Amino acid sequence: MHRKGAQDKKRAKLFSRLIREITVAAQGGLADKNPRLRAAVAAAQAANMPKDTIERAIRRGSGAEEGESYTEIRYEGYGPGGVAIIVETLTDNRNRTAAEMRAAFSKNGGNLAETGSVAHAFARVGSMVFAAAVADADTMFEAALQAGAEDIETSDLGYEIFCNSDAFHAMRDALAAHFGTPESAGLIWRPQSLIEVDEEKAAILLKLMDALDNSDDVQSVAANYDISDAVLNRLTA
Repeated sequence: MHRKGAQDKKRAKLFSRLIREITVAAQGGLADKNPRLRAAVAAAQAANMPKDTIERAIRRGSGAEEGESYTEIRYEGYGPGGVAIIVETLTDNRNRTAAEMRAAFSKNGGNLAETGSVAHAFARVGSMVFAAAVADADTMFEAALQAGAEDIETSDLGYEIFCNSDAFHAMRDALAAHFGTPESAGLIWRPQSLIEVDEEKAAILLKLMDALDNSDDVQSVAANYDISDAVLNRLTA
């Protein structure tokens, strides 16, 4: 029961973030002429969000239905060990969100910086994740390259496929036709390189990442750290 409760809470937080993104994206017009809305809907579909929930968020964003109004704010800063961090938020209260971000960074060994100060350490790219069971590596690599992928990372759990942000929608449609709905799909901040973090700094950094993730206003967090499996296992044991 405890495990199910935790899973339900995680799912509710994910849906809340997706609904906010769809609502804001829908302000830019209909999906056929709105790449951001297409990406938001694709992410919601990948998370198995009900169709009527997606449509309701679109109606609120387009003004056809009353709802909350959100402002986009991007925060950038540094964590322990000089790790670069980008936090994307959607908020209905700028002061509350700013205070939460300052507190999260300052209490966990980090500091906020000016917008644009760390973005150079990342690339804005399209990302899709498929489970390992959908295809063998050769089949996935061939299909991904034909669809316009620029890089593919594999693990025991599956495949993460990256492409230029402008090619994301075409790649998503092509791969979804081959392998079905991906586990996740959207535009992300991908680190250009990674900073290795030792165990002492990693312990503080993970607390900072948890503090950011626990904010209801945070949509996504990107960071360029590398924590070894051995260190991570000790910290999460």
